[in-house]
Amino acid sequence: MVFKLGDSVLVLDEDLSGVIKQIHDNVISVETKEGFLLDFKENELILNKHGNGFKQELFSNSNANEVISEKEKPLRKSKPVKRTKDRYEPTMEVDLHIHQLVPSSKGMSNHDMLTLQLETAKRQLDFAIQKRIQKVVFIHGVGEGVLKIELDYLFGRYNNVKFYDANYQKYGLGATEVYIYQNVAPNN
Repeated sequence: MVFKLGDSVLVLDEDLSGVIKQIHDNVISVETKEGFLLDFKENELILNKHGNGFKQELFSNSNANEVISEKEKPLRKSKPVKRTKDRYEPTMEVDLHIHQLVPSSKGMSNHDMLTLQLETAKRQLDFAIQKRIQKVVFIHGVGEGVLKIELDYLFGRYNNVKFYDANYQKYGLGATEVYIYQNVAPNN
């Protein structure tokens, strides 16, 4: 390729452009937009057809902003990734603390509160069986253990459930997890 003084050129393999200021044998001196005079071999340059001497149309702010906004657009909506551990977490939680069940326990005897908690547990377990929910955690708290004993008795009357202490790291000692077998008819 034949270059002449004043030609606008681009440098191959580098992000440089400029105007030819000197040609001496096979060495061509190019002045960059910053004013530096750099020497290149003829085979390292190509003619800039846009002719302004610099690559600003390729690397302008507007082009950069377009590229950035294009990259920021999500290609497709991704589902949140569930950790393997979380896939086996119970799908339903029932908090049996009395303050979760009634606005005020004022005027209720211990027997009334226990009866309400057990009725709620039975109703929620029947709901889970009907809706084919496989795991339910009943949060009963530690306390004196009366509610836990009564829940164990309640769950023991169902032939399609297995129950055990819930995940200690998440609930401590105050919760029981119930696994419901789906293919067995409920025995109420």
